[in-house]
Amino acid sequence: MKKKKIITLFLAAAMAVTSLAGCSGASNGKSADKGGKGGKTYNIGICQLVQHPALDAATKGFKDYLKEKLGDRVKFDEQNAAGDSANCSTICNGFVSAGDDLIMANATAALTAATQATTTIPILGTSVTDYGTALSIKDWSGKSGSNVSGTTDLAPLDQQASMLNELFPDAKKVGILYCSAEANSKYQVDTITPFLEKYGYTVKAYTFSDSNDVAQVTKQACADSDVLYIPTDNTAANCAENINNVALPAKTPIVCGEEGICSGCGVATLSISYEDLGRKTGEMAYDILVNGKNPGDMQVESAENFTKEYDADRAKKLGVTIPDDYKAISKE
Repeated sequence: MKKKKIITLFLAAAMAVTSLAGCSGASNGKSADKGGKGGKTYNIGICQLVQHPALDAATKGFKDYLKEKLGDRVKFDEQNAAGDSANCSTICNGFVSAGDDLIMANATAALTAATQATTTIPILGTSVTDYGTALSIKDWSGKSGSNVSGTTDLAPLDQQASMLNELFPDAKKVGILYCSAEANSKYQVDTITPFLEKYGYTVKAYTFSDSNDVAQVTKQACADSDVLYIPTDNTAANCAENINNVALPAKTPIVCGEEGICSGCGVATLSISYEDLGRKTGEMAYDILVNGKNPGDMQVESAENFTKEYDADRAKKLGVTIPDDYKAISKE
C-alpha cells in the first residue's frame, strides 16, 4: 500500500508540473500576441503610389502608430511606385513572395495591385477615396468580406461645394480638373457636380491622362472657367507645380480636395489630417496582426475631423478674401 501511495503521489506531482508548464507557455504566447516583449516580429510591406505630402503623412502615421505599439517587433519594407501602376503590381507581388504578414496599400492604384497579388495576406488601404470603386463592388456596404479593409480620405463633397460657393459666390463657371486614369477621381467628379450645379454654377470636367498633357489641359480649363476644382487625385498632386505654373499667371483660383494639392497649386481646401488617417490604419493593422481580427469583417474607417485651410501667399496674389475660420497651411 505504501509503495502504491508513493507512486500515486509521484504521478500527481509530475502532472502538476506539466500543467504549470503548459499554462506558462500559453500565457507567454498570449502576452507576446498582445504586444509583449520577445514575441513574433511582424513584417509589413508598404506600397505607396507616389511621393507627395498627403501620402507621405499617411505612411508616417501608419508606421509611427505600429512602432509605438510594437517597438522593434515590427519591420517595414517601404517602397514607392513613382506614380506607375505597373510598379505597384511588381512591388505587391514581391511582398507576397516574401511572405509578409500584412500589406499596407497607400492610394487606390496600390490597393488594386495588392488585391490582385493576394487573396490571403491581409491588406489595408489608406488614402483611398471610394472602396466600392477601387474593389469593383457595386453594392458597397462598408465591409469587403475578403482580406481587405482600410481607411478612406474622402471629405464631404457637399461641404467642399459649399466652401467653393462661400469663397466664389459670383463665379459662373467651374472647371473640374482631374486625371482620367483615376477611377476615384471620376467618382468624386460625378458626386460633387450636382452639388455645384445647385449653387447655379455651370460645371465642366477637364481630364488629362498624365504629366505630359496636364499643362495643356490646365490652360484650356483656365481659359474657360472662373474657378477650378481638383478632387483628391494622386496624379494631380504629383503635377501640382505644373498646374500652378499655368493657373497662377492666368489668375484662376483653385479649390482642392486635400491639403497637399492645395499647398502646391490651390487657394483653399476642406481637408483631413493624413497623418491621423495613417495612424487609424495602423490601429487597424494592430487589431489584425495582434488581436486576430478579420479584415473582411472590419468597417472601412473615415476621417473624424475636417479643416478649412488656405494658402496665404496664393490667396494674396489672387486677391481672394479668406474668412476668419480658415487655417493657413504651414509651409514648413
